[in-house]
Amino acid sequence: MNASSSRPLKPRGALGAGAAVVAACAVCCAGPLLAVLGGIGLTSAIGALWMPAFAVLAVAAAAGIFVMRRRRRAAACRTTPARADLGMPTVRPAPKGSASSR
Repeated sequence: MNASSSRPLKPRGALGAGAAVVAACAVCCAGPLLAVLGGIGLTSAIGALWMPAFAVLAVAAAAGIFVMRRRRRAAACRTTPARADLGMPTVRPAPKGSASSR
């Protein structure tokens, strides 16, 4: 056996290995994390700038729905005179010489 293989690890070596793992994780995950946080920030900025436009759009949509419902309600109450086809069969007289005509 070698003397070097039975020698215990120094605390600095474990600390250095841990620091290397943390650095590798930071390098690996930094891009996606920054992308997600940047997307959230950009969306928040757009929302803050466009919130008045969204409010105007919501009011316009509500007004349009109100006008459409009012027109439909007014049109639903009107009737126009027209001939109604009920689809009823016509009654014909019995043919001559049948049993029911006697």
